[in-house]
Amino acid sequence: MSKPIELGTRRELFVDYFLIEKMENTGLKLHPPRVANTAIRIDKPWEGAFNGGCCVIQDGGLFRMYYRGLKPNGLVYLCYAESTDGIEWAKPNLRLFEVMGTRDNNVIAPDTPNYDLFLDTRPGIPDEERYKMTRYSVAGKRLSPYFAGSGVKMVHLFTSGDGLRFEPAGDEPMLTCDWPNAFDSHNIFFWSEVEQQYVCYFRYMDDYRTMGRITSPDLRIWADPESMTYGDTPREELYTNSTMPYPRAPHIYLALPARFMPGRRVVTEAQLSDMNVATAGEHVYYEDCSEGVFMTTRAGTAVYDRTFMEGYVRPGIGPNNWVSRTNYPLHGLVQTGKDELSFYVSRHYAQPTWHIRRYVLRLDGFSSINASYAGGSWTSRVCTFSGSALEINYATGAAGHIRVGLQDHSGQPLIGYTLDDCDEIIGDETARLVTWRGQSGLVSINGEPVRLKFEMKDADVYGIRFKD
Repeated sequence: MSKPIELGTRRELFVDYFLIEKMENTGLKLHPPRVANTAIRIDKPWEGAFNGGCCVIQDGGLFRMYYRGLKPNGLVYLCYAESTDGIEWAKPNLRLFEVMGTRDNNVIAPDTPNYDLFLDTRPGIPDEERYKMTRYSVAGKRLSPYFAGSGVKMVHLFTSGDGLRFEPAGDEPMLTCDWPNAFDSHNIFFWSEVEQQYVCYFRYMDDYRTMGRITSPDLRIWADPESMTYGDTPREELYTNSTMPYPRAPHIYLALPARFMPGRRVVTEAQLSDMNVATAGEHVYYEDCSEGVFMTTRAGTAVYDRTFMEGYVRPGIGPNNWVSRTNYPLHGLVQTGKDELSFYVSRHYAQPTWHIRRYVLRLDGFSSINASYAGGSWTSRVCTFSGSALEINYATGAAGHIRVGLQDHSGQPLIGYTLDDCDEIIGDETARLVTWRGQSGLVSINGEPVRLKFEMKDADVYGIRFKD
């Protein structure tokens, strides 16, 4: 027998086949998010058609959005918006810098190239360094929003206590890399509580726009970078990565990259005449199209799982969403309701109608194990657990149901925990305890190698955990 998977009390999402050994008339199903409200639009003179989203950070009861204001003349501004619920957003008058002749603005850094921000959750971080901002440049060249070409790429670190006023953390760059086009787009840094180190996922180029991974214990000493791999799937141009630990299952890193389709033009000349798509020098933004996709990786690995190749944030109805470099998800996933998650997407790039749109999904609801009306089942790999009850996030149709049975390592049903013993589960809940003849207790088999078998009909299971 192979070594059991040690689940303990951690949550597992069905975003890959990690826990699954056998499926009969069931399969993994991607659940695209629902389009919600517009978070912000262009309404300030320092904003322009080339705005871009960066990240959303939740800090207690305050949601912070950082985004790029980029005018056609090349001036770049790091701008700020905030919200108390993640739904309705405002652009506060910060008066930190003079921009275009006025201090009445929401700019937190003027003339800012590619950047990222994150809330540093490493234990012991001083309050005045909780927020980190990283900026990117090429050795020997002026800071610019574009870093194509050769040269050593540098990352500069800035810190802040309030997320608005940043100071440089030393004169030297914290990280350098000579990989082709390293850091040439949005790059992600975070403290991993699972790996107990800082992790960065950054853009570079081999034959494609792709990603690398690099780690550090302290943001100063860095391991050698690794190229991310994608399993046995077709290579694609991934312009950004937006990789982040999922707070409810931090050993699983979710990624919402932008899939870039160069030369795949959708907008017609007739449509273009009504769209006011801006140009920047020789760059035109209607010869390509792009969308958000969904993939995952697990802590400590250099492999992106691409179980789901289809579009996650499709461009949608209307030609405005079918231009180049639009539909790019911002970095950040926040909880905006008891059972609701939100993330944000930059739309209508290079157009006067540019905006950031909110998208919503159920808690843990990225993908599921799905069974049709005809019914099916799936069986887990051998695992051990340390909780006292099994909790599932699930949904069924009115005619559907779920039953769960426990088996020993050889596949024999455990007395008292068979499928027939299980009380039928019908409904739609993000947290439901499984019971067998009215009892949920599992303490007697803590630490024992077991398999789970789910019998399902017209149902989805999004995640499970053995709960204390």
